[in-house]
Amino acid sequence: MQFQRQQFSLKDVKPKTIDIAGDLIEKIPGFPVIYKPAMDGVSLKSWLAGHQDEVAEDLKVYGAILFRGFDVPDRNAFQDVMGAFNEEFLSYKDRSSPRTEVKENLYTSTEHPADQVINMHNELSYSHTWPLKIAFYCSQEPSEKGETPVADVRKVLGRLPERLVSAFKEKGILYRRLLQQGVGLPWQEVFQTEDPAVVEQHCKTYGQEFSWTGNDRLEIRWHRPAVRTHPVTGEEVWFNHGYFFNFLALAPEIRAAFSSSDELPFNTYYGDGSSIEAECLELIHRAYQEECVYFPWKKNDILLMDNMLVAHGRNAFKGPREINVIMMKPIRQ
Repeated sequence: MQFQRQQFSLKDVKPKTIDIAGDLIEKIPGFPVIYKPAMDGVSLKSWLAGHQDEVAEDLKVYGAILFRGFDVPDRNAFQDVMGAFNEEFLSYKDRSSPRTEVKENLYTSTEHPADQVINMHNELSYSHTWPLKIAFYCSQEPSEKGETPVADVRKVLGRLPERLVSAFKEKGILYRRLLQQGVGLPWQEVFQTEDPAVVEQHCKTYGQEFSWTGNDRLEIRWHRPAVRTHPVTGEEVWFNHGYFFNFLALAPEIRAAFSSSDELPFNTYYGDGSSIEAECLELIHRAYQEECVYFPWKKNDILLMDNMLVAHGRNAFKGPREINVIMMKPIRQ
């Protein structure tokens, strides 16, 4: 089944100048809300340092802010700009995607093949530690497609049938991962260690069941909520990897390559271990797609998001593309 994707154009809305600090910034309301310099020479880092309240309010309202047209010439400058928030940067552990750490706590966004679409998700929502804020930087814009779609998960939750939401609230989600070389990610990359004892201690600390199944393979299972309350806004949000990690979300040709679901690198179930119905997964997928907004990347763009209010994904693309990411303000639960 195909769903119509919402398209977003920067030409569709007119800029509104913010009367702050000499009209330095133009604001274009929408999703994401867009900030542009009203004149040459505006230092984004200096402006952010003096306007934390305005940015925090827009993140609460819109969930995502696109900073466009500022002089942020490279990823080092991007990291410097994000330092204006004076918040803890999060290292990428408990990994689910191949990435390279370009410098401390600054990563490539993902290294999945360019022809693959990455489904909508909130970063590390399956984990016990996740970032409240996440920022993407366009180091090299793709020549064709390669957008990072965004979706407000408050609205995603609102689109889901009450019976579905109630079932997930009651049962939560059971995650299962099979970590091995050659298929998905090995445990050494996921946990960023070569020491099995470190992995076992992590699992014990966070209540994860684990078993070594031979050939250096590790199977882990753990429970997490599907719906959470945002710590700042108090709103309920759809915050999980229930669809993203489910084998039915994989392309049919990928599913066909496995002899059984037990060989898959990941899968999800209701918290009681029962299978999530295909029709429920389709409803979740549809809710994401109906809320998706796409915009073309421009070099030096910065997309700042509240990771608990906004999900993101990746479109397939052609040509070189480099998007960098920084995760900030970790929540540990």
